[in-house]
Amino acid sequence: MSSVTGGVADANTSLTHRAVLGIAVPVMISNVSTPLIGLVDTAIVGRYPNPTYIGAVAIGALIFTFTFWAFGFLRMGTTGMTAQALGAGDKDELAAGLGRALLIAAAAGAGLILLQWPIRESAFALLGTSPEVERLARGYFNVRIWAAPATLANYALLGWFIGLGRTRVGLVLQLVLNIANAVLDLVFVLGFGWGVWGVALGTTLAELIAAAVGVAIAIRHLRHIGGHSSLERVLAPARLKRAFLVNSDIMIRSLALITVFVWFTSQGARQADAVLAGNSILMQFIGACAFFLDGLAFAAEALVGRAVGAAQRHGLTLAARITTLWAAGIAILLATVLALFGPFFIDGLTVDTTARAAARAYLPWAAGAPLLGVWAFQLDGIFIGATRTADMRNAMLASLAIFLGAWWLLQPFGNSGLWGAFYVHYVARAVSLLYYYPALVRSVAAPAPAT
Repeated sequence: MSSVTGGVADANTSLTHRAVLGIAVPVMISNVSTPLIGLVDTAIVGRYPNPTYIGAVAIGALIFTFTFWAFGFLRMGTTGMTAQALGAGDKDELAAGLGRALLIAAAAGAGLILLQWPIRESAFALLGTSPEVERLARGYFNVRIWAAPATLANYALLGWFIGLGRTRVGLVLQLVLNIANAVLDLVFVLGFGWGVWGVALGTTLAELIAAAVGVAIAIRHLRHIGGHSSLERVLAPARLKRAFLVNSDIMIRSLALITVFVWFTSQGARQADAVLAGNSILMQFIGACAFFLDGLAFAAEALVGRAVGAAQRHGLTLAARITTLWAAGIAILLATVLALFGPFFIDGLTVDTTARAAARAYLPWAAGAPLLGVWAFQLDGIFIGATRTADMRNAMLASLAIFLGAWWLLQPFGNSGLWGAFYVHYVARAVSLLYYYPALVRSVAAPAPAT
């Protein structure tokens, strides 16, 4: 077993269900812990008998979701390129790839801090909320923006470890982040009574702690595998150009995706604070399900990327098939759990009766979301691993246009129409990526015929 892989099977070895789960399960566990940031934040401010606190955290977090997810290429692009370098056996490129990703994260994070005023003002001009929600959300923003470099570094580190197949390290980093966030939130909000401001400070410090731990583990791992790099290699024009193309495609794709969630939240906010709070609670459930399903999608990224790097078409199709089979089963389980226990989860997240009523009214929409979303998530993982990012960009832009068209047609149905448009977006994502899938498979070398 190669020391480079850190426990991942050789690219030429046929995949089994056990091998796939060996990579996927730690990712799934770490991803299940990821939504705890939002869930803990919501549950803690939900102790205040006023829906504006939940709405403020939701709006503040949404702004950073939109801002940071625009740089989601630091996770996705790093995973795909790292997995391909692993499949090709290029240890030095593994080191250089991480260096590039962290350099981009530091520069982008500093840029976001410098541009915080236009980002904040543009965001609140776009989002229609009540004055009290906006006041509290602005306080959240003013604190959490300082976590930008650490947050983006965490994206790069997580992508790198997933690409290596060292998913247990990814689990450790996510647990460090989420446990630190939960503890700090409890201290700052329930202990010191700092409210929404305390939630933002807890999340900021947790990101800094996780980034420091991740860099330390990465340095130790590079020394172990013998990967060496230099600033000259990190900044090599050809490799920078490839990274730029991959990352810019993913960035455009991420912006289109986040636009859907921003539009969804803003339209809910325009109806009433209670509807905003109810939708925010249900979106926490969908986020938890998505991160659970992304465990298999992340496994697909690593396995498909390794197969592409090793020029193994059979490995690509086998990884896609096995990971998707498991993901479909998990989606059914998640939908069942939400349908049966959703009311209990809602009551645990807020004591406000109006928010509870709104969330219960639209719970069936959230319960059905995993059954549609799973196909889009799996295809995302396959395309990221293969770094077919132009196809992903085009598919997401088309899906965004379809979502907006569906929303316009379904406006007479109010919040139910908004949820219906969200469903249409899931379907559009899956269908558009399926259109490109045959070309992806053909792009990988097939085995040479026997002679």
